[in-house]
Amino acid sequence: MILVLIRVYKLVFQYSMKLKTIDTLKNLKNKTVLVRVDYNVALKHGKILETERIERSFETINYLVKKKAKVILMSHLGSPEGKYVKDLSLKPIAYFLDSRGKKKVAFVNECTGEHVKSQAKKLKPAQILLLENLRFNPGEEKNDLKFSRELASLADIYVNEAFSVCHRAHASVSAITKYLPAYAGFNLANEVENLSKLLGGFKRPAVAIIGGVKISTKIKVIQNLLKRYDQVLIGGALANNFFKAQNRNIGNSVFEKDYVALAKNLLKNAKGKIILPIDLRITKKIKPGAKFVSVKLDELKNHQNFQIADIGPKTENYFESFIHRSKTLVWNGPMGVFEIEPFNHGSNYICQKVASHAKGPAFGVVGGGETIALLDRMHLKAWPDFVSTAGGAMLEFLEGKVLPGIRPLMK
Repeated sequence: MILVLIRVYKLVFQYSMKLKTIDTLKNLKNKTVLVRVDYNVALKHGKILETERIERSFETINYLVKKKAKVILMSHLGSPEGKYVKDLSLKPIAYFLDSRGKKKVAFVNECTGEHVKSQAKKLKPAQILLLENLRFNPGEEKNDLKFSRELASLADIYVNEAFSVCHRAHASVSAITKYLPAYAGFNLANEVENLSKLLGGFKRPAVAIIGGVKISTKIKVIQNLLKRYDQVLIGGALANNFFKAQNRNIGNSVFEKDYVALAKNLLKNAKGKIILPIDLRITKKIKPGAKFVSVKLDELKNHQNFQIADIGPKTENYFESFIHRSKTLVWNGPMGVFEIEPFNHGSNYICQKVASHAKGPAFGVVGGGETIALLDRMHLKAWPDFVSTAGGAMLEFLEGKVLPGIRPLMK
């Protein structure tokens, strides 16, 4: 236990105290700065549906412009698998940046090559250029050295502003740091600072709420948080794996067979820290307006051909009792099929309680795409102390890992 705590405090110290940030650079005038941003946003007919990830990059971009740097922005969008896909072009992002910023943003429909080099050389201080989707080149996801060298040849300095891809060893995140001095942008530093507070030096009671569908993507987070948090509340289809480990009837509900034994072992060693739902909303078919019943766990054996769709009303109050007592609070993942009414009640309820308590006495952090969507829908995004735009990166950070995109930014 002592070794675990020492490791956590070392991790927090490494991240929060030794990150190289762009504001430590003395002179940026006339320097070309290549900034890895995260503009992987939802688009519909060329219209951006969610702009927050883009807007979070503005602080870093405005700082560089103010310092008279030449700014080149690069990002991925979607998964085009190394080839050009018209609907995944970053051109609409360039239009959006143009409309929102004080500076015109130029766009080049490639990310490497002679034309890109020519456009980069034409940049004047305080001008901005956005490159085309990095993942149109197969070298990006392969962490290819040749591709990363070509990107690096465009600039003098590299800045990583995309925390949400820092768990990926990709060319624009990892390999590129071999060829340019690398620094953290303000948004990335802010993510690291706030998420680090969840791993050490936090106030107790500390409570984590983990939901969603796949236990495979969150099992290591649960394991890590169980070592240091007072309770870990489990909702969504994740809980089905634990019910299965208890030999409960879960009908036709989603679960991951390969993780049932691990869930059973976690329950055995968690010393009561794992808090599972005590009742559930079940239905014959998950569809809008479907009929459902709320049943206690022991009553599941009396039902057949059903699916677990949400936590029940007793669980909502039960989970709230832990939320209400907490002084450190982290939430990632919905409590049920939140996209479909009437199975969004549990997620909505927990969203309200987490946001309210985080706005009040607890230090509260919320993250993950679905979780942010819930906050958006409930108009509560401003209430938690911090909302992480990252999904996988947040989870891997909370596993206690030093992420491949973070390591090169440490002093």
